[in-house]
Amino acid sequence: MSARSRELFGLLPVSLLVTAGFTAVYISRHSELDSATLTYGAMFLGLCLAVHLFIRFTLPNADPYLFPLTALLAAFGLVMIYRIDPDLARQQAGWFLAGFGLFAVTIAWLRDVRVLERYRYVIAALGIGLLALPRVPGIREPVNGAYLSIHLGPITFQPTELAKLCIVVFLASYLVERGDMLVIGARRRFGMTLPPLKHFGPLLVVWGVAMLMLIVIRDLGSSLMFFGAFLALLYVATGRLFFVLSGMVLFVLGAWFFAETVGHVGQRIDIWLDPWEHARTSGHQIVQSLFAQADGRLFGQGFGQALLELPDGRSILPAPHTDLIYAVITDELGLFGASALILVYLLFAQRGFRTASMVDDGFSKLLATGLTAVFALQAFVIVGGVTRVIPLTGVTLPFVSYGGSSIVANFVLLALLLMVSERARAPRDAPLDGGAG
Repeated sequence: MSARSRELFGLLPVSLLVTAGFTAVYISRHSELDSATLTYGAMFLGLCLAVHLFIRFTLPNADPYLFPLTALLAAFGLVMIYRIDPDLARQQAGWFLAGFGLFAVTIAWLRDVRVLERYRYVIAALGIGLLALPRVPGIREPVNGAYLSIHLGPITFQPTELAKLCIVVFLASYLVERGDMLVIGARRRFGMTLPPLKHFGPLLVVWGVAMLMLIVIRDLGSSLMFFGAFLALLYVATGRLFFVLSGMVLFVLGAWFFAETVGHVGQRIDIWLDPWEHARTSGHQIVQSLFAQADGRLFGQGFGQALLELPDGRSILPAPHTDLIYAVITDELGLFGASALILVYLLFAQRGFRTASMVDDGFSKLLATGLTAVFALQAFVIVGGVTRVIPLTGVTLPFVSYGGSSIVANFVLLALLLMVSERARAPRDAPLDGGAG
């Protein structure tokens, strides 16, 4: 069976999920929902088929499982958002359409990811500018004390979603050129192989940027996501576990220092350590999340059955369509359903890292590694926050949570991964063309 035929076959579970999910929600809440919205599933599947045909003609050798896994996550998220608010589901469907469009434009315009190496400093400047936007007066829109979003007229989006792609591209390009310098001249000290101090600078610089993000945009999750992706790239580029371990120590020490000295960081840590003490105030969100997950038990209550608001309209579970959508999933599908969702993310990560291991040139290898790492870390950060493994943050669950900027950015991420996998699986290496140039 060819790669594209396997991809088409992999879309079958998506069709079953969409059909069963929308039907189950409609049956449980038919008095509140419009029967016309049952066409969402058919429209979504038609869009997935169109994307499959596009990939068949443009990237015939690309990984056959990345897109079906993405479609499965997107379909699952659309069903859950439809269950929470049909109006939001219509908006989410529009963002999926925009994401698919940008996915196609990225592949058709770029053609070869190696072109991005030429513009690494421009891309780095763009990424830094995007990270700074949420603190610009007049357009910033703080939520729960964190500066992640901006608003431009009727549009609100999170620049960090696009910034993560820029930062990964720059780091991959920088490390493929300078990675050897971190191991040349290394010496054994205290049973460890230590790099020359002058080449240890990049790790300290990125650690400093991560800590600065923690202060400026007030979000531990985004800092962890960016810094974790950097450590993954650093390990692949050098093969030295020392960098990963020392980086983790630096991050923990920096987070601890700012938790002791910066008020909003310390508050997040306090809520994480003992949310029950703040159950009626700042800890209300995480406490209600834990109650919802416990209510789901092993098999859940079924689509549309979880109680999200009181009869008078007051919300029981804050932000169920964004920050706490994983809690809603656990409530309605139980531990087994939530574990199945995590398994899909793990499969996506496995395919991404496998793509990185198969490709031959250094930049593509590091790019695929960084993109996969930042995607997997984003899923971990939100699931870990909702389950109280780490402090709760405002990042979105990729392809599942409501949010246009996340959908668009992750479809660009998928396009880049598929382009790398096309090179890895192609019979012969293609020469670098002009692409975006």
